[in-house]
Parts: sequence; structure tokens; C-alpha cells
Amino acid sequence: MDEFDYVVVGAGAAGCVLAYRLSASGQHSVAVLEAGGPDRNIFIKIPAGFNKTVYDPKLNWGYETAPGPYIDNRRIPFPRGKVLGGSGSINGHLYVRGQAADYDMWGQLGCRGWSWDDVLPYFKRAETRGNDGGDPSVRGREGPLNIQDQRDPHPLSDAYIAANEALGLHRTPDYNRGDQEGTFLYQQMMKDGRRWSPADAYLRPAMQRPNVRVIQRALAERIVFEGKRAVGIEYRPDGGPPVTIRARRDVILSGGAINTPQLLQISGVGDPEWLQEIGVAVQHALPGVGKNLRDHYAVRVSALVKGAGSLNERSRGLPLVAEVIRYAFTRKGLLTASPSHAGGYVKTRERLETPDMQLYFAPASYPTGRYGVTDLDTQPGMTLGAAQLRPESKGWLKALSADPRQKPEIQPNYLMDQIDRDSLLAALKYMRRLLQTRPLADFVKEENFPGPQVQTDADWMAHARASGSTTYHPIGSCKLGTDPLAVVDPLSMRVIGLEGLRVADASCMPTMVSGNTYAATNMIAEKGADLILAG
Repeated sequence: MDEFDYVVVGAGAAGCVLAYRLSASGQHSVAVLEAGGPDRNIFIKIPAGFNKTVYDPKLNWGYETAPGPYIDNRRIPFPRGKVLGGSGSINGHLYVRGQAADYDMWGQLGCRGWSWDDVLPYFKRAETRGNDGGDPSVRGREGPLNIQDQRDPHPLSDAYIAANEALGLHRTPDYNRGDQEGTFLYQQMMKDGRRWSPADAYLRPAMQRPNVRVIQRALAERIVFEGKRAVGIEYRPDGGPPVTIRARRDVILSGGAINTPQLLQISGVGDPEWLQEIGVAVQHALPGVGKNLRDHYAVRVSALVKGAGSLNERSRGLPLVAEVIRYAFTRKGLLTASPSHAGGYVKTRERLETPDMQLYFAPASYPTGRYGVTDLDTQPGMTLGAAQLRPESKGWLKALSADPRQKPEIQPNYLMDQIDRDSLLAALKYMRRLLQTRPLADFVKEENFPGPQVQTDADWMAHARASGSTTYHPIGSCKLGTDPLAVVDPLSMRVIGLEGLRVADASCMPTMVSGNTYAATNMIAEKGADLILAG
């Protein structure tokens, strides 16, 4: 039976960091179990390959949400990475930390040591800020993550930013300083024109060490306990019988906001009523496991373009061949594009102290607004999107079987809360104003999604319910805290009431951060590694 000091479950945004940091001294052995396989797919390496990877069944778990009662009972595809690098190998590779106020709120909720001033050193430790390097008081220069500005912005992105400025939103040079309000070009996790995933940044360097072992295609089936102490993981190698791997110090769950609570539940840790429903004996009653699930819900508006090309025309035929050649020789052009190029952070109500809405813009569009699901539209177009930063709506993650291969119930309850609906309504109206504001208006041929027939508040909300989708940011299902639904001790990352078992991933977030969740997950693992090593 194999035995290591630490057994990490999941080689995604958090697990890669843990493998790197926990093994750095050479004093501790680390095993990483990853249910997926290698990240050699060419579309993982090419930044614009997002549209090919995010729904590739070979690279992700292929989840979908339960019918949403507030979004016309739709089920929404809910991809999560099942490959080295996890969702960080298939996502949109945008780097967004969130607002200082997000983390100060964590501190206010009882998570001592997680306020902005506490976590900023870990954001800095993680990154090498490309291009001009940024302000060294808030940006890092020697970390594994390579963060860069866009080198070749599209003219439509420039026009979008200028239209935001015309509506009173100032241009900000760095939205990752802690104060986000403004409009900007998104920063990307890229290096030399290639996606720079957590596997590239952390895992591959760790794999060069003799004290690290990464086991791929290893599906964790249950946590092995001796009394109240976790001592290992029973996993099933690809096509083989179950194998147990033991941890001398800790088992660390880093499967994310879906897989971590599911593994806890099928191992007997969770709400006793839920465990009873799937025939799992209670190992440790912890009612918060799987509760508090939140996600960003985005709604989009698109327009046909005149007087300027978009990425649509460059994505097929001879223009695409030219782009492939350009990328091969210069690492520039269409193939370095991220799903969103420009954006902004705005307040939908004057009385707010900080922005409550994130804006997205792409100089490209999809047929009938089906963002990320199909190839680009055949006509020149552009897409504007918005998502409420800190949704009040929350739901759950619930195992439906003791079998880890059966997909769990994912219910984010999008738009359940009236505040979420009101904020999104204001954002939709703002996006239409942007399309009517110069210089962006100069390039608008017509709004084609949802179209000018949408005029009333009821029309807009019908559009939001019928067309909105996930932004792939689930968090909170094993939250840090001290309240009755807390799952993880913020001072140690231990699962409350158990020994030898810790969690460090996006499931730990007690509330949603203001933006894409990769950077915050990376920070949790960076800080979590220090807390774990401290004993």
C-alpha cells in the first residue's frame, strides 16, 4: 500500500498549487490524484481553444444544473475540468482577483486571517506580472503564474471602452489592485502566446521533484477513516480494481465546488438526512456540506457590426488559415483571444459603495447569443455581457448516489433573489445604452440579440430567464467559517470536527468574489499550503 505525507485529491487550480508548495522543502512526500488525464490537447495550449475545450467530454465532467425554477426550468450545461490543470486548462484564462471589500467581508463573517491585507501577499506570491510589471505594492513579479496585458487589442474593444467612458465610467489601468470600478482590457493567464494553466505554472515543476507523484485517471471513491481521522483515499485506477493510498499527515480535498462536497457526502460527511437518502452511513454529521452553492449568472446582448471587422470573419476559411500561420510565427492574432476582451465594473445603483456588476465584451458573436456553445456567427458581430458580482441567490450540491460516477444534483437557484433580478435588469439596460453611445454606436448595424422588440422590464427579464447561463464560477459549497453551516476551519483548513482532513479550493469561499474565480482559488491554495505546513 502506497503511503505519502500528503494525499491531494484533484489536480486543478488548487491542487496544482498544493503539490508545488507542500513539496518545495523536500521534507514531505506528496501524492496527487487526478480523475482526468494529460493536458496535451492542442486546444488547451492555444488560448482561443476555449470554445473547443469547454464542452469536450474528454476534458470535463459534463455536468448540468438541475432545472432552474427562476430561469424557465432550464437545465444549463455546467462544465468542470477533468484533466491536469482542472478547469484552469479549459477556462477563459482571465485573471481577476476581485475587490478588497470581498475579502474584508470574509473577515467580517468570522474568517480571521482572510481579509484583503491578509491575502494580498498570497496574490503577489503567486504571480509574475508581465508587460509593465504593475505597482509592486500590489502586484507580484516572481511567482509561477504569468499574467499579461493584451498586446493587440481589437478596435471594437477600444470603442467599447471609450463608450463606457462616455457614460461616466473611467478607464482603469489595473482592476486587480483591489478597487475595481472602471473599464479596461482583461488581463490574461498567458505566456509567450500560450495558455499558462495551473499545470504549466505549478504542477509540471513539482513533478520534477522526487517527492511528488501524480496519479492520473484515478477516480476518488471514498475517504478512508479510522474513527474521526482521515487516513487515506480509496480510488479506482482507470479500468482497475480499487486501491487505497494512505496519508501520514493529511488528506487534502481540492476537487472544487462540485467534486469536493460530493466526495465528502459519499464518504459519510454531511447532512445526515441527505446521507440517509443515498444509503450512506454517517461518519460525521456536518450539515453545511453542499450548501451555500453560488455562481455568477450572465446575460448577453449582441449586435451586427458595420465599418469594422470582427473575429467572426477571421474564424473560418482562408482568413483562419492566415491566422493559424500568423500564430505559428508570431504567437499573436485571433488564436490568442480570450472569450472576453474588454470589460468593466459598474454600480447599478448610486447608493452602492462598490461595483455590483461585471461587464464583458468580445469583438465576436454567436448565433442567437449561444455564447461558447457553437462556432462564431457567420456575420460580423460583437457581444456584450453582464453578471452580478455578489449574487444573493444560492443553492446546493447534493450527491444522488453513493457511486462517485453518478453525477450529483447541482442547483444554483439562479435569479431566486429579487436583488439579483433588479441588478441584472439595470445591467441589461446599460448594455443597450452602450450600443447607442459613440464611438461604439458608429459600428452598430443593428442589435440582433435580443433585438429592439425587447423594451419593457418584463421583456428584459424574460430575456434574462430564457437566455442567461453560467460563467463557470461555482463556489461556497464547503465554506470557511464559524457559523452552523461552516465546513472548513479558516485558521487551519481542517474539516470541522475531523482530523487529518482538509479542504483548499473554490468550495471554501464563504461568499462570492467580484469576478472570475480562478485567481481567488489560486490564492486559497497558496495560503492554505502555509496553514497546512504549519500543522
